[in-house]
Amino acid sequence: METLEVKTISLWIMAVLYTIAGILHFVIPKFYLRIMPPWIPYHKFMVQFSGVVEILLGLGLFYPPTRPLCAWGIVLLLIAVFPANVYHFQSRTKRDPPTILLLVRLPVQLLLIYWAYLYT
Repeated sequence: METLEVKTISLWIMAVLYTIAGILHFVIPKFYLRIMPPWIPYHKFMVQFSGVVEILLGLGLFYPPTRPLCAWGIVLLLIAVFPANVYHFQSRTKRDPPTILLLVRLPVQLLLIYWAYLYT
């Protein structure tokens, strides 16, 4: 049996994670609505739209012809949602994850961007 390359396994993990993350926008929309900065309009639409985008980008990673475009889309998506992560940290409540996790999440975003960039 041939072993899978680490890069292929990493790609599949990323594709599944973004697909699931997109689905979660519809399963638990309140979480995403709660972390939307007030200056972003149409919160419900934006949560649903970003969920659809994440699902499409995640699935697109599985298909080699669309992989580079979808990887670039994920890079742009991660940049676009960064303000929501900052807002989530700044406006945290008792229902949120521990402060340290919200803080660590910010530089982790750079690692996620790099991870997606590997497939562009």
